[in-house]
Amino acid sequence: MTEDTEKFVRAPRTITVRMQPQEREIIMPHQKTVLRLLQTLGFGLTSALVIRDGELLTHDRAIAPGDTITLRVVTSSG
Repeated sequence: MTEDTEKFVRAPRTITVRMQPQEREIIMPHQKTVLRLLQTLGFGLTSALVIRDGELLTHDRAIAPGDTITLRVVTSSG
């Protein structure tokens, strides 16, 4: 590799996940769908809302590398 080509090393494909209400932010490898994201983080389909740019996403929606996703954990107070 020359000095010029070393500057263009491919960046990893990641997404940013903002966890609420924990107010935690994590950067993780890209997940193709909302369902895969939930599974990877250990959540069930009904245990969290997944939001991108103010839009609620269903489990079959695609996630693109570089997306910032809000994951709002749903809690029941019975």
